[in-house]
Amino acid sequence: MGLGVLEVKSSSHVAGTSYLLDDVSRPALPLNHNARPVKYDKSNTIILVPQPTDDPNDPLNWPLWKRDIILLILSTISVIASTLSPLLAANTVTLALYFGKDITRMALLTGYHLCGVGVAGFIFVASARIWGKRHLYLLGTVLIIISSAWGGAAGTNYASLLWARVVQGIGLAPFEALVNASVGDLYFVHERGKRMALSNLALFGGAFFTPVLVGKITQTIGWEWSFYLIAIFAGALLPFVFFFVPETAFTRPEQQSLWRPEKNSLHPPHGQTEFDQASKSNGTQSPNSSGPSSIEKQVAESQEGKALPPYIHSTDVYTLPSKATFLQTLRLFNGRKSNANFFKLVLRPFPLFFHPAVFWACLIQGTLIGWTVMIGVVLAAIFLGPPLWFNEVETGYMYTGPFIGAILGFIISGLLADWSTKIMIKRNKGVYEPEFRIVLVVLQLVFGGVGLYGFGITAENVGRYGWFLPDLFFAFEVGGMVLGAVASALYIVDAHRDIAVEAFTCLLIFKNIFSFGLTWGAYNWLTTAGISKTFYIIASIQVGICLLSIPMYIFGKWNRAFFSRHDILKMLHL
Repeated sequence: MGLGVLEVKSSSHVAGTSYLLDDVSRPALPLNHNARPVKYDKSNTIILVPQPTDDPNDPLNWPLWKRDIILLILSTISVIASTLSPLLAANTVTLALYFGKDITRMALLTGYHLCGVGVAGFIFVASARIWGKRHLYLLGTVLIIISSAWGGAAGTNYASLLWARVVQGIGLAPFEALVNASVGDLYFVHERGKRMALSNLALFGGAFFTPVLVGKITQTIGWEWSFYLIAIFAGALLPFVFFFVPETAFTRPEQQSLWRPEKNSLHPPHGQTEFDQASKSNGTQSPNSSGPSSIEKQVAESQEGKALPPYIHSTDVYTLPSKATFLQTLRLFNGRKSNANFFKLVLRPFPLFFHPAVFWACLIQGTLIGWTVMIGVVLAAIFLGPPLWFNEVETGYMYTGPFIGAILGFIISGLLADWSTKIMIKRNKGVYEPEFRIVLVVLQLVFGGVGLYGFGITAENVGRYGWFLPDLFFAFEVGGMVLGAVASALYIVDAHRDIAVEAFTCLLIFKNIFSFGLTWGAYNWLTTAGISKTFYIIASIQVGICLLSIPMYIFGKWNRAFFSRHDILKMLHL
Protein backbone atom coordinates (compact mmCIF):
# COMPACT_ATOMS: atom_id res chain seq x y z
CA MET A 1 0.00 0.00 0.00
CA GLY A 2 2.14 2.85 -1.33
CA LEU A 3 1.61 5.88 0.94
CA GLY A 4 -2.00 4.89 1.59
CA VAL A 5 -2.95 4.07 -2.01
CA LEU A 6 -4.56 0.64 -2.03
CA GLU A 7 -2.64 -1.82 -4.23
CA VAL A 8 -4.38 -3.95 -6.81
CA LYS A 9 -4.40 -7.70 -6.22
CA SER A 10 -3.55 -8.72 -9.75
CA SER A 11 -0.46 -9.09 -11.88
CA SER A 12 -1.65 -6.71 -14.59
CA HIS A 13 -0.32 -3.21 -14.60
CA VAL A 14 -2.58 -0.24 -13.92
CA ALA A 15 -2.95 2.75 -16.23
CA GLY A 16 -1.50 5.88 -14.63
CA THR A 17 1.07 4.24 -12.37
CA SER A 18 4.55 5.05 -13.59
CA TYR A 19 8.22 5.19 -12.65
CA LEU A 20 9.58 8.72 -12.65
CA LEU A 21 12.75 8.13 -10.66
CA ASP A 22 15.22 5.28 -10.79
CA ASP A 23 15.33 3.18 -7.65
CA VAL A 24 18.73 1.54 -7.37
CA SER A 25 17.31 -1.01 -4.94
CA ARG A 26 15.52 -2.63 -7.88
CA PRO A 27 18.06 -4.83 -9.69
CA ALA A 28 17.70 -4.79 -13.44
CA LEU A 29 17.53 -7.66 -15.86
CA PRO A 30 20.16 -7.98 -18.58
CA LEU A 31 19.83 -5.70 -21.56
CA ASN A 32 17.47 -6.92 -24.24
CA HIS A 33 18.66 -6.03 -27.72
CA ASN A 34 15.10 -5.58 -28.99
CA ALA A 35 14.43 -2.97 -26.34
CA ARG A 36 14.09 0.72 -26.98
CA PRO A 37 16.00 2.86 -24.49
CA VAL A 38 14.11 5.28 -22.32
CA LYS A 39 14.39 9.03 -22.54
CA TYR A 40 15.22 11.13 -19.49
CA ASP A 41 15.00 14.82 -18.73
CA LYS A 42 18.10 17.03 -19.00
CA SER A 43 19.14 16.20 -15.45
CA ASN A 44 19.20 12.54 -16.46
CA THR A 45 17.33 11.60 -13.27
CA ILE A 46 13.64 11.85 -14.19
CA ILE A 47 12.11 9.41 -16.66
CA LEU A 48 9.95 11.27 -19.15
CA VAL A 49 6.26 10.43 -18.88
CA PRO A 50 4.79 10.24 -21.49
CA GLN A 51 7.78 9.01 -23.45
CA PRO A 52 8.21 11.17 -26.58
CA THR A 53 8.46 9.50 -29.96
CA ASP A 54 11.23 10.24 -32.45
CA ASP A 55 8.77 12.13 -34.63
CA PRO A 56 9.82 15.82 -34.92
CA ASN A 57 6.11 16.75 -35.00
CA ASP A 58 5.44 15.20 -31.60
CA PRO A 59 4.56 18.17 -29.32
CA LEU A 60 6.64 16.58 -26.57
CA ASN A 61 9.71 17.02 -28.79
CA TRP A 62 9.14 20.74 -29.30
CA PRO A 63 11.43 23.09 -27.34
CA LEU A 64 10.08 24.03 -23.93
CA TRP A 65 10.00 27.71 -24.88
CA LYS A 66 7.73 26.92 -27.83
CA ARG A 67 5.37 24.85 -25.68
CA ASP A 68 5.29 27.60 -23.06
CA ILE A 69 4.47 30.24 -25.69
CA ILE A 70 1.56 28.09 -26.90
CA LEU A 71 0.27 27.75 -23.35
CA LEU A 72 0.76 31.48 -22.70
CA ILE A 73 -1.32 32.38 -25.77
CA LEU A 74 -4.04 29.87 -24.85
CA SER A 75 -4.04 31.15 -21.28
CA THR A 76 -4.29 34.77 -22.45
CA ILE A 77 -7.26 34.13 -24.72
CA SER A 78 -8.74 32.00 -21.92
CA VAL A 79 -8.60 35.05 -19.65
CA ILE A 80 -10.62 36.99 -22.22
CA ALA A 81 -13.03 34.08 -22.64
CA SER A 82 -13.43 33.61 -18.89
CA THR A 83 -14.57 37.22 -18.51
CA LEU A 84 -17.77 36.38 -20.38
CA SER A 85 -19.53 34.44 -17.61
CA PRO A 86 -19.28 37.14 -14.87
CA LEU A 87 -19.55 40.01 -17.36
CA LEU A 88 -22.87 41.21 -15.93
CA ALA A 89 -22.10 40.55 -12.24
CA ALA A 90 -21.53 44.19 -11.32
CA ASN A 91 -24.25 45.47 -13.65
CA THR A 92 -27.21 43.40 -12.51
CA VAL A 93 -29.28 46.21 -10.99
CA THR A 94 -28.24 48.74 -13.63
CA LEU A 95 -29.31 46.43 -16.45
CA ALA A 96 -32.49 45.43 -14.62
CA LEU A 97 -33.53 49.08 -14.59
CA TYR A 98 -32.33 49.58 -18.16
CA PHE A 99 -34.33 46.65 -19.56
CA GLY A 100 -37.21 46.86 -17.06
CA LYS A 101 -36.69 43.25 -15.87
CA ASP A 102 -36.45 41.71 -12.41
CA ILE A 103 -33.25 40.35 -10.86
CA THR A 104 -34.05 36.74 -11.79
CA ARG A 105 -34.54 37.62 -15.47
CA MET A 106 -31.21 39.44 -15.49
CA ALA A 107 -29.52 36.47 -13.78
CA LEU A 108 -30.80 34.28 -16.60
CA LEU A 109 -28.63 36.25 -19.02
CA THR A 110 -25.79 34.45 -17.28
CA GLY A 111 -27.76 31.23 -16.80
CA TYR A 112 -28.51 30.69 -20.49
CA HIS A 113 -24.96 31.69 -21.32
CA LEU A 114 -23.78 28.83 -19.10
CA CYS A 115 -26.20 26.48 -20.85
CA GLY A 116 -24.61 27.47 -24.15
CA VAL A 117 -21.22 26.49 -22.75
CA GLY A 118 -22.50 23.12 -21.56
CA VAL A 119 -24.36 22.13 -24.71
CA ALA A 120 -21.54 23.23 -27.02
CA GLY A 121 -19.13 21.11 -25.00
CA PHE A 122 -20.70 17.90 -26.32
CA ILE A 123 -20.22 18.95 -29.93
CA PHE A 124 -16.72 20.31 -29.48
CA VAL A 125 -15.34 17.29 -27.64
CA ALA A 126 -16.41 15.05 -30.53
CA SER A 127 -14.86 17.43 -33.03
CA ALA A 128 -11.64 17.57 -31.02
CA ARG A 129 -11.43 13.78 -30.93
CA ILE A 130 -11.72 13.51 -34.71
CA TRP A 131 -9.97 16.62 -36.03
CA GLY A 132 -7.94 17.99 -33.13
CA LYS A 133 -8.16 21.15 -31.06
CA ARG A 134 -6.68 23.93 -33.20
CA HIS A 135 -9.78 24.62 -35.30
CA LEU A 136 -11.89 24.84 -32.16
CA TYR A 137 -9.63 27.42 -30.54
CA LEU A 138 -9.90 29.54 -33.69
CA LEU A 139 -13.66 29.02 -33.94
CA GLY A 140 -14.11 29.94 -30.28
CA THR A 141 -12.09 33.14 -30.70
CA VAL A 142 -14.10 34.19 -33.76
CA LEU A 143 -17.41 33.49 -32.00
CA ILE A 144 -16.32 35.56 -28.99
CA ILE A 145 -15.52 38.49 -31.28
CA ILE A 146 -18.83 38.31 -33.15
CA SER A 147 -21.07 37.68 -30.14
CA SER A 148 -19.42 40.39 -28.04
CA ALA A 149 -19.90 42.97 -30.79
CA TRP A 150 -23.50 41.73 -31.09
CA GLY A 151 -24.14 42.05 -27.35
CA GLY A 152 -22.84 45.60 -27.27
CA ALA A 153 -25.12 46.54 -30.16
CA ALA A 154 -28.23 44.88 -28.67
CA GLY A 155 -29.58 48.18 -27.39
CA THR A 156 -32.79 47.75 -25.41
CA ASN A 157 -33.62 44.41 -27.02
CA TYR A 158 -33.46 41.89 -24.17
CA ALA A 159 -33.98 38.88 -26.46
CA SER A 160 -31.11 39.96 -28.72
CA LEU A 161 -28.78 40.34 -25.74
CA LEU A 162 -29.90 36.94 -24.43
CA TRP A 163 -28.99 35.20 -27.69
CA ALA A 164 -25.70 37.06 -27.85
CA ARG A 165 -24.93 35.69 -24.39
CA VAL A 166 -25.75 32.16 -25.55
CA VAL A 167 -23.35 32.49 -28.51
CA GLN A 168 -20.72 33.89 -26.15
CA GLY A 169 -21.12 30.68 -24.16
CA ILE A 170 -20.56 28.61 -27.28
CA GLY A 171 -17.39 30.60 -27.98
CA LEU A 172 -16.18 30.03 -24.42
CA ALA A 173 -16.72 26.25 -24.55
CA PRO A 174 -13.53 25.21 -26.45
CA PHE A 175 -11.34 26.96 -23.91
CA GLU A 176 -13.10 25.58 -20.84
CA ALA A 177 -13.18 22.07 -22.31
CA LEU A 178 -9.81 21.75 -24.03
CA VAL A 179 -7.09 24.02 -22.60
CA ASN A 180 -6.39 21.73 -19.63
CA ALA A 181 -6.30 18.76 -22.02
CA SER A 182 -3.75 20.65 -24.13
CA VAL A 183 -1.53 20.90 -21.05
CA GLY A 184 -1.52 17.10 -21.09
CA ASP A 185 -0.64 17.16 -24.79
CA LEU A 186 2.28 19.54 -24.37
CA TYR A 187 3.99 18.56 -21.13
CA PHE A 188 5.48 15.61 -19.29
CA VAL A 189 4.03 14.63 -15.92
CA HIS A 190 6.79 16.35 -13.94
CA GLU A 191 6.21 19.61 -15.87
CA ARG A 192 2.44 19.81 -15.59
CA GLY A 193 1.84 21.10 -12.06
CA LYS A 194 2.69 24.78 -12.41
CA ARG A 195 1.39 24.86 -16.01
CA MET A 196 -1.93 23.37 -14.98
CA ALA A 197 -2.10 25.99 -12.21
CA LEU A 198 -1.53 28.70 -14.84
CA SER A 199 -4.24 27.40 -17.17
CA ASN A 200 -6.73 27.16 -14.31
CA LEU A 201 -5.83 30.65 -13.13
CA ALA A 202 -6.54 31.88 -16.65
CA LEU A 203 -9.85 30.02 -16.83
CA PHE A 204 -11.08 30.99 -13.37
CA GLY A 205 -8.95 33.77 -11.92
CA GLY A 206 -9.49 36.19 -14.76
CA ALA A 207 -13.22 35.93 -14.25
CA PHE A 208 -12.95 37.63 -10.85
CA PHE A 209 -11.14 40.67 -12.11
CA THR A 210 -13.82 41.31 -14.73
CA PRO A 211 -16.45 42.90 -12.42
CA VAL A 212 -13.76 45.23 -11.00
CA LEU A 213 -13.33 46.71 -14.47
CA VAL A 214 -16.91 46.35 -15.69
CA GLY A 215 -18.36 48.46 -12.90
CA LYS A 216 -16.05 51.35 -13.75
CA ILE A 217 -16.59 50.90 -17.50
CA THR A 218 -20.36 50.99 -17.04
CA GLN A 219 -20.23 54.17 -15.01
CA THR A 220 -17.88 56.03 -17.35
CA ILE A 221 -18.60 54.95 -20.94
CA GLY A 222 -21.63 52.65 -20.68
CA TRP A 223 -22.30 48.93 -20.20
CA GLU A 224 -22.14 48.32 -23.96
CA TRP A 225 -18.40 48.91 -23.93
CA SER A 226 -17.84 45.97 -21.61
CA PHE A 227 -18.90 43.89 -24.63
CA TYR A 228 -17.09 45.96 -27.24
CA LEU A 229 -13.77 45.84 -25.38
CA ILE A 230 -13.91 42.04 -25.22
CA ALA A 231 -14.46 41.96 -28.99
CA ILE A 232 -11.48 44.27 -29.48
CA PHE A 233 -9.09 42.31 -27.26
CA ALA A 234 -10.21 38.96 -28.66
CA GLY A 235 -9.70 40.35 -32.16
CA ALA A 236 -6.17 41.43 -31.22
CA LEU A 237 -5.40 37.91 -29.98
CA LEU A 238 -6.83 36.12 -33.02
CA PRO A 239 -3.61 36.48 -35.12
CA PHE A 240 -1.55 35.02 -32.26
CA VAL A 241 -3.86 32.02 -32.01
CA PHE A 242 -3.77 31.54 -35.78
CA PHE A 243 -0.01 31.85 -36.28
CA PHE A 244 1.46 30.51 -33.04
CA VAL A 245 -0.91 27.82 -31.73
CA PRO A 246 -0.41 24.71 -33.89
CA GLU A 247 -2.29 21.47 -33.42
CA THR A 248 -1.32 19.84 -30.10
CA ALA A 249 -3.20 16.56 -30.62
CA PHE A 250 -0.80 13.81 -31.70
CA THR A 251 -1.51 10.22 -32.70
CA ARG A 252 1.20 7.96 -31.36
CA PRO A 253 2.39 4.75 -33.08
CA GLU A 254 1.39 1.37 -31.75
CA GLN A 255 3.76 -0.22 -29.27
CA GLN A 256 3.62 -3.27 -27.08
CA SER A 257 3.01 -2.90 -23.38
CA LEU A 258 5.76 -2.87 -20.82
CA TRP A 259 6.44 -3.93 -17.29
CA ARG A 260 9.34 -3.24 -15.00
CA PRO A 261 11.02 -6.24 -13.32
CA GLU A 262 11.32 -6.04 -9.58
CA LYS A 263 14.00 -7.94 -7.71
CA ASN A 264 14.59 -11.24 -9.58
CA SER A 265 11.02 -11.76 -10.63
CA LEU A 266 10.18 -12.43 -14.25
CA HIS A 267 6.62 -11.21 -13.68
CA PRO A 268 5.37 -7.67 -13.21
CA PRO A 269 5.12 -6.62 -9.55
CA HIS A 270 1.63 -6.24 -8.18
CA GLY A 271 0.39 -2.72 -8.72
CA GLN A 272 3.82 -1.39 -9.71
CA THR A 273 4.16 -0.93 -13.42
CA GLU A 274 5.68 1.41 -15.89
CA PHE A 275 3.42 3.92 -17.50
CA ASP A 276 -0.03 3.51 -18.79
CA GLN A 277 -1.43 0.39 -20.34
CA ALA A 278 -2.26 0.54 -24.00
CA SER A 279 -5.87 0.89 -25.03
CA LYS A 280 -7.50 -2.39 -24.27
CA SER A 281 -8.58 -3.21 -27.80
CA ASN A 282 -5.55 -2.58 -29.98
CA GLY A 283 -2.71 -1.43 -27.80
CA THR A 284 -2.81 2.19 -28.86
CA GLN A 285 -3.79 5.36 -27.13
CA SER A 286 -6.99 7.28 -27.58
CA PRO A 287 -6.35 9.25 -30.74
CA ASN A 288 -6.66 12.78 -29.43
CA SER A 289 -4.81 12.29 -26.21
CA SER A 290 -1.10 12.44 -25.82
CA GLY A 291 -1.28 9.71 -23.21
CA PRO A 292 -1.51 7.41 -21.64
CA SER A 293 -0.27 5.90 -24.87
CA SER A 294 1.57 2.67 -25.27
CA ILE A 295 4.56 4.69 -26.41
CA GLU A 296 4.70 5.94 -22.85
CA LYS A 297 5.73 2.48 -21.82
CA GLN A 298 9.22 2.98 -23.18
CA VAL A 299 11.50 3.14 -20.17
CA ALA A 300 15.15 2.10 -20.05
CA GLU A 301 18.54 3.45 -19.18
CA SER A 302 21.54 3.05 -21.41
CA GLN A 303 24.07 4.71 -19.12
CA GLU A 304 26.83 2.41 -18.02
CA GLY A 305 26.98 1.51 -14.39
CA LYS A 306 23.41 2.45 -13.63
CA ALA A 307 20.53 0.14 -12.84
CA LEU A 308 18.51 -0.46 -15.96
CA PRO A 309 14.92 0.67 -15.78
CA PRO A 310 12.24 -1.07 -17.82
CA TYR A 311 12.36 -1.74 -21.50
CA ILE A 312 9.76 -1.98 -24.14
CA HIS A 313 9.82 -4.88 -26.56
CA SER A 314 8.64 -3.85 -29.96
CA THR A 315 8.78 -5.34 -33.42
CA ASP A 316 6.99 -2.42 -35.06
CA VAL A 317 8.60 -0.67 -38.00
CA TYR A 318 7.85 3.02 -37.85
CA THR A 319 8.86 5.44 -40.59
CA LEU A 320 9.43 8.95 -39.29
CA PRO A 321 7.67 11.74 -41.19
CA SER A 322 9.47 14.93 -42.12
CA LYS A 323 9.15 17.96 -39.90
CA ALA A 324 6.11 20.08 -40.74
CA THR A 325 6.85 23.48 -42.23
CA PHE A 326 5.52 26.66 -40.66
CA LEU A 327 2.89 26.98 -43.39
CA GLN A 328 1.77 23.41 -42.79
CA THR A 329 1.25 24.16 -39.09
CA LEU A 330 -1.23 26.90 -40.07
CA ARG A 331 -3.73 24.44 -41.47
CA LEU A 332 -7.00 24.23 -39.60
CA PHE A 333 -6.82 20.43 -39.88
CA ASN A 334 -3.81 18.16 -40.27
CA GLY A 335 -5.62 14.88 -40.71
CA ARG A 336 -8.15 12.84 -38.79
CA LYS A 337 -7.18 11.77 -35.30
CA SER A 338 -9.87 9.10 -35.13
CA ASN A 339 -12.13 7.16 -37.47
CA ALA A 340 -14.81 6.89 -34.79
CA ASN A 341 -18.38 7.88 -35.51
CA PHE A 342 -18.97 11.56 -34.72
CA PHE A 343 -22.37 11.00 -33.13
CA LYS A 344 -21.04 8.25 -30.89
CA LEU A 345 -18.28 10.60 -29.76
CA VAL A 346 -20.91 13.22 -28.91
CA LEU A 347 -22.46 10.70 -26.51
CA ARG A 348 -19.18 9.59 -24.89
CA PRO A 349 -19.22 12.06 -21.97
CA PHE A 350 -22.67 10.95 -20.69
CA PRO A 351 -21.67 7.51 -19.28
CA LEU A 352 -18.59 9.00 -17.64
CA PHE A 353 -20.76 10.73 -15.05
CA PHE A 354 -21.01 7.22 -13.56
CA HIS A 355 -17.23 6.90 -13.46
CA PRO A 356 -16.25 7.54 -9.80
CA ALA A 357 -13.10 9.53 -10.63
CA VAL A 358 -14.89 11.77 -13.14
CA PHE A 359 -17.86 12.34 -10.85
CA TRP A 360 -15.49 13.11 -7.96
CA ALA A 361 -13.69 15.68 -10.14
CA CYS A 362 -17.04 17.23 -11.12
CA LEU A 363 -17.94 17.68 -7.46
CA ILE A 364 -14.53 18.95 -6.38
CA GLN A 365 -14.35 21.56 -9.14
CA GLY A 366 -17.97 22.28 -10.01
CA THR A 367 -19.63 22.85 -6.64
CA LEU A 368 -17.27 25.59 -5.46
CA ILE A 369 -17.73 27.34 -8.79
CA GLY A 370 -21.49 27.13 -8.23
CA TRP A 371 -21.17 28.55 -4.71
CA THR A 372 -19.20 31.41 -6.24
CA VAL A 373 -22.26 32.14 -8.37
CA MET A 374 -24.31 32.20 -5.15
CA ILE A 375 -21.95 34.75 -3.65
CA GLY A 376 -22.30 36.85 -6.80
CA VAL A 377 -26.07 36.89 -6.28
CA VAL A 378 -25.54 38.08 -2.69
CA LEU A 379 -23.24 40.87 -3.83
CA ALA A 380 -25.78 42.03 -6.38
CA ALA A 381 -28.80 41.75 -4.09
CA ILE A 382 -27.40 42.79 -0.69
CA PHE A 383 -24.54 45.21 -1.21
CA LEU A 384 -26.39 47.30 -3.78
CA GLY A 385 -29.12 47.90 -1.20
CA PRO A 386 -29.21 49.06 2.42
CA PRO A 387 -27.26 49.60 4.59
CA LEU A 388 -24.20 49.96 2.29
CA TRP A 389 -25.94 51.22 -0.87
CA PHE A 390 -23.08 50.29 -3.18
CA ASN A 391 -23.21 51.42 -6.77
CA GLU A 392 -21.98 49.23 -9.65
CA VAL A 393 -18.42 50.53 -9.31
CA GLU A 394 -18.19 49.69 -5.61
CA THR A 395 -19.85 46.33 -6.19
CA GLY A 396 -17.29 45.64 -8.90
CA TYR A 397 -14.48 46.49 -6.51
CA MET A 398 -15.79 43.74 -4.21
CA TYR A 399 -14.31 41.28 -6.71
CA THR A 400 -10.79 42.50 -5.95
CA GLY A 401 -10.69 40.12 -2.98
CA PRO A 402 -11.59 36.99 -4.96
CA PHE A 403 -9.17 37.99 -7.70
CA ILE A 404 -6.37 38.13 -5.11
CA GLY A 405 -7.63 34.81 -3.75
CA ALA A 406 -7.39 33.30 -7.24
CA ILE A 407 -3.81 34.57 -7.57
CA LEU A 408 -2.87 33.09 -4.18
CA GLY A 409 -4.54 29.80 -5.12
CA PHE A 410 -2.49 29.77 -8.32
CA ILE A 411 0.77 30.48 -6.46
CA ILE A 412 0.12 27.86 -3.78
CA SER A 413 -0.97 25.17 -6.23
CA GLY A 414 1.88 26.00 -8.61
CA LEU A 415 4.44 25.69 -5.82
CA LEU A 416 2.99 22.59 -4.20
CA ALA A 417 1.54 20.54 -7.05
CA ASP A 418 4.84 19.21 -8.41
CA TRP A 419 6.90 19.65 -5.24
CA SER A 420 4.59 17.56 -3.06
CA THR A 421 4.29 14.92 -5.77
CA LYS A 422 8.09 14.62 -6.12
CA ILE A 423 8.42 14.17 -2.35
CA MET A 424 5.81 11.41 -2.39
CA ILE A 425 7.45 9.74 -5.40
CA LYS A 426 10.78 9.60 -3.57
CA ARG A 427 9.11 8.12 -0.50
CA ASN A 428 7.38 5.61 -2.75
CA LYS A 429 10.68 4.35 -4.23
CA GLY A 430 10.39 6.24 -7.47
CA VAL A 431 6.84 5.08 -8.25
CA TYR A 432 4.30 7.74 -9.18
CA GLU A 433 0.64 7.27 -8.41
CA PRO A 434 -1.81 9.90 -9.79
CA GLU A 435 -3.59 9.84 -6.42
CA PHE A 436 -0.69 11.92 -5.09
CA ARG A 437 -2.34 14.88 -6.85
CA ILE A 438 -5.41 14.59 -4.61
CA VAL A 439 -3.42 15.83 -1.60
CA LEU A 440 -4.06 19.42 -2.76
CA VAL A 441 -7.73 18.97 -1.83
CA VAL A 442 -6.69 19.27 1.84
CA LEU A 443 -5.97 22.94 1.17
CA GLN A 444 -9.21 23.29 -0.75
CA LEU A 445 -11.05 21.99 2.31
CA VAL A 446 -9.38 24.58 4.55
CA PHE A 447 -9.68 27.58 2.24
CA GLY A 448 -13.12 26.73 0.88
CA GLY A 449 -14.60 25.85 4.26
CA VAL A 450 -13.28 28.98 5.95
CA GLY A 451 -14.46 31.11 3.04
CA LEU A 452 -18.02 29.76 2.87
CA TYR A 453 -18.70 29.67 6.61
CA GLY A 454 -17.09 33.08 7.10
CA PHE A 455 -18.96 34.69 4.23
CA GLY A 456 -22.29 33.41 5.51
CA ILE A 457 -21.66 34.87 8.97
CA THR A 458 -20.41 38.28 7.85
CA ALA A 459 -22.67 38.87 4.82
CA GLU A 460 -25.75 38.31 7.00
CA ASN A 461 -24.91 41.47 8.94
CA VAL A 462 -22.95 43.85 6.72
CA GLY A 463 -24.05 46.74 8.91
CA ARG A 464 -21.94 45.25 11.71
CA TYR A 465 -19.07 43.69 9.76
CA GLY A 466 -18.86 46.10 6.84
CA TRP A 467 -17.67 45.10 3.36
CA PHE A 468 -14.09 44.02 4.10
CA LEU A 469 -14.69 40.77 5.98
CA PRO A 470 -17.18 39.33 3.45
CA ASP A 471 -14.71 40.22 0.71
CA LEU A 472 -11.88 38.55 2.62
CA PHE A 473 -13.85 35.33 3.04
CA PHE A 474 -14.85 35.52 -0.63
CA ALA A 475 -11.11 35.52 -1.38
CA PHE A 476 -10.63 32.38 0.73
CA GLU A 477 -13.48 30.65 -1.11
CA VAL A 478 -12.03 31.46 -4.53
CA GLY A 479 -8.54 30.38 -3.44
CA GLY A 480 -10.02 27.02 -2.45
CA MET A 481 -11.83 26.84 -5.78
CA VAL A 482 -8.57 27.24 -7.73
CA LEU A 483 -6.78 24.66 -5.59
CA GLY A 484 -9.58 22.14 -6.18
CA ALA A 485 -9.67 22.88 -9.89
CA VAL A 486 -5.93 22.26 -10.22
CA ALA A 487 -6.07 19.06 -8.14
CA SER A 488 -8.97 17.58 -10.09
CA ALA A 489 -7.56 18.57 -13.49
CA LEU A 490 -4.15 17.08 -12.74
CA TYR A 491 -5.69 13.87 -11.45
CA ILE A 492 -7.85 13.43 -14.55
CA VAL A 493 -4.94 14.10 -16.92
CA ASP A 494 -2.53 11.79 -15.10
CA ALA A 495 -4.88 8.98 -14.06
CA HIS A 496 -7.30 8.81 -16.99
CA ARG A 497 -5.48 10.42 -19.89
CA ASP A 498 -7.31 8.33 -22.49
CA ILE A 499 -10.66 9.87 -21.52
CA ALA A 500 -9.34 13.27 -20.40
CA VAL A 501 -11.13 15.29 -23.09
CA GLU A 502 -14.48 13.64 -22.32
CA ALA A 503 -13.84 14.00 -18.59
CA PHE A 504 -13.17 17.72 -18.91
CA THR A 505 -16.37 17.98 -20.92
CA CYS A 506 -18.21 16.35 -17.99
CA LEU A 507 -16.64 18.92 -15.66
CA LEU A 508 -17.69 21.73 -17.99
CA ILE A 509 -21.25 20.43 -18.28
CA PHE A 510 -21.64 19.78 -14.55
CA LYS A 511 -20.39 23.14 -13.35
CA ASN A 512 -22.33 25.11 -15.93
CA ILE A 513 -25.62 23.25 -15.46
CA PHE A 514 -25.16 23.37 -11.68
CA SER A 515 -24.43 27.11 -11.84
CA PHE A 516 -27.41 27.65 -14.13
CA GLY A 517 -29.67 25.98 -11.57
CA LEU A 518 -28.30 28.24 -8.87
CA THR A 519 -28.86 31.39 -10.94
CA TRP A 520 -32.45 30.25 -11.44
CA GLY A 521 -33.26 29.78 -7.76
CA ALA A 522 -30.46 31.40 -5.75
CA TYR A 523 -32.17 34.73 -5.10
CA ASN A 524 -35.38 33.14 -3.87
CA TRP A 525 -33.42 30.65 -1.76
CA LEU A 526 -31.47 33.45 -0.09
CA THR A 527 -34.53 35.59 0.59
CA THR A 528 -36.47 32.63 2.01
CA ALA A 529 -33.83 30.95 4.20
CA GLY A 530 -31.53 33.87 4.88
CA ILE A 531 -27.88 34.30 3.99
CA SER A 532 -26.26 32.74 7.07
CA LYS A 533 -28.42 29.60 7.12
CA THR A 534 -28.03 29.12 3.38
CA PHE A 535 -24.26 29.37 3.54
CA TYR A 536 -24.03 27.10 6.60
CA ILE A 537 -25.75 24.45 4.50
CA ILE A 538 -23.57 25.16 1.47
CA ALA A 539 -20.34 25.10 3.49
CA SER A 540 -21.28 21.81 5.17
CA ILE A 541 -22.05 20.26 1.79
CA GLN A 542 -18.66 21.43 0.52
CA VAL A 543 -16.85 19.92 3.50
CA GLY A 544 -18.59 16.60 2.81
CA ILE A 545 -17.56 16.76 -0.85
CA CYS A 546 -13.93 17.42 0.05
CA LEU A 547 -13.98 14.44 2.44
CA LEU A 548 -14.91 12.21 -0.52
CA SER A 549 -11.26 12.68 -1.55
CA ILE A 550 -10.21 10.28 1.21
CA PRO A 551 -11.81 7.18 -0.38
CA MET A 552 -10.82 8.52 -3.81
CA TYR A 553 -7.18 8.61 -2.68
CA ILE A 554 -7.27 5.18 -1.06
CA PHE A 555 -9.28 3.36 -3.73
CA GLY A 556 -8.25 5.43 -6.75
CA LYS A 557 -5.82 2.83 -8.05
CA TRP A 558 -8.37 0.08 -7.59
CA ASN A 559 -10.85 2.23 -9.49
CA ARG A 560 -8.34 2.71 -12.32
CA ALA A 561 -7.74 -1.02 -12.53
CA PHE A 562 -11.44 -1.83 -12.45
CA PHE A 563 -12.37 0.54 -15.27
CA SER A 564 -9.34 -0.61 -17.22
CA ARG A 565 -10.81 -4.11 -17.19
CA HIS A 566 -14.42 -2.95 -17.55
CA ASP A 567 -14.29 -0.10 -20.04
CA ILE A 568 -17.70 1.55 -19.75
CA LEU A 569 -17.36 3.28 -23.11
CA LYS A 570 -16.43 0.07 -24.89
CA MET A 571 -19.28 -1.79 -23.21
CA LEU A 572 -21.67 0.81 -24.64
CA HIS A 573 -19.92 0.70 -28.05
CA LEU A 574 -18.86 4.32 -27.74
